[in-house]
Amino acid sequence: MARYTGPVCRLCRRERTKLFLKGERCNSMKCPVSEQVTDRHSRAYPPGEHGRDRMRQGSEYLAQLREKQKARRIYGILETQFRNLYEEANRRPGITGENLLQFLELRLDNVAYRAGWGASRSQARQLVRHGHVLVNGKRVTIPSYRVRKGEVVSLKTATRTNFNVVRNRDTLDRPVPAWLEKGDEGFAVTVLNIPLRENIDEPVQEALIVELYSK
Repeated sequence: MARYTGPVCRLCRRERTKLFLKGERCNSMKCPVSEQVTDRHSRAYPPGEHGRDRMRQGSEYLAQLREKQKARRIYGILETQFRNLYEEANRRPGITGENLLQFLELRLDNVAYRAGWGASRSQARQLVRHGHVLVNGKRVTIPSYRVRKGEVVSLKTATRTNFNVVRNRDTLDRPVPAWLEKGDEGFAVTVLNIPLRENIDEPVQEALIVELYSK
């Protein structure tokens, strides 16, 4: 499975916003783009030798590109897979940008993240890849698996006492979105509906992504 393996804090710095890619660190003063960091230690500018120069006002194309890169990095998807999702969303009836966000939200690794089992989407993806997540009682190890309305996603019984899972459930203050319903003491979620745009709280301007790929 192809995935990004480099430093993730530089991704937040490149987009100049929190992408919450590192769990608890993103909510601490160690985060380089945190508002709590003093000016002396702040690195809220793009990485690289010329990072500070990149803070200049950019072009329309640059804004579209950065929005696409931000969405990719939030959900942990590489370019080819993201482009394929866009093309599928474009073929589907409805608003292309909203379709794209729905596809991203319905990924199994994202559902595990939304349920609060993983501190980050990468940690939730690891739970899926290692066979700790069940869909309707059957093990699914494909993070990109798209859940459907009515399906129940749960954790294996043996995994429910895992240190990281217990810690995440006790410490994370992340509400479950309206399109999911908790069950089994929080170790299972049921997909009530396909998520609407107002149920997706990620800071993504999907219209810019559509404009970029439509060129």
